[in-house]
Amino acid sequence: MPRHVAVIMDGNGRWATMRGLPRSEGHRAGTEAARAIVTRCRELGVGHLTLYTFSKENWGRPADEVKFLFDLLVRFLTRELDTLLTQSIRFVVLGEMGALPLATRKVLGHVIAKTAGCTAMTLNLALNYSGRDEILRACRRLVATGAPPEAITEEALAAELYTAGQPDPDLIIRTSGEMRLSGYLLWQSAYSEFAFPETLWPDFSPAHLDAILDDYQNRTRRFGLTGEQIGS
Repeated sequence: MPRHVAVIMDGNGRWATMRGLPRSEGHRAGTEAARAIVTRCRELGVGHLTLYTFSKENWGRPADEVKFLFDLLVRFLTRELDTLLTQSIRFVVLGEMGALPLATRKVLGHVIAKTAGCTAMTLNLALNYSGRDEILRACRRLVATGAPPEAITEEALAAELYTAGQPDPDLIIRTSGEMRLSGYLLWQSAYSEFAFPETLWPDFSPAHLDAILDDYQNRTRRFGLTGEQIGS
């Protein structure tokens, strides 16, 4: 079982358009898919789950859609807090929270604080997130400490990332058939396995996840080694 699964939840808008619905309905359906996948990962013993929720580039979407997304997030987290606590799921935000709407920041801070002691699983939401910005931020933080060049190691930089203390993702899933990372976990994904199911995110179910995990468990992860070095 992978220790860390990361998901790019793609296809909400297309799902809605195909059904003649407003994009907001696609996002609403996507939250239900997210809820089911969080529950399934907790059941399976996945230690860390990261969901790409809102990128820095998403600010370029229509203002009413952006507002709906944050309102939906507030409602979702408010509704799900008791479930997170019951299942002992720690909630973490990856990204720059300072630029988010005040009401969103308050709810995020409340859920982060309430679940800080949970230990069964960590749920990361990548919010106002950019992988390039994350790396730049880590570099600037190291420079600000006055660290000499020889002290700027991979380990030192990783300790300044949003995911510090968490394992890198073993598996990254992007739904809807698109085959790109879109700036997602660029440093952390160096040796991740990838899956690109055609299924649009609102239709992505625990059964889809189980099928991808079955495939993942049959792969040989080399980490730059040859087959002879790992005994295959």
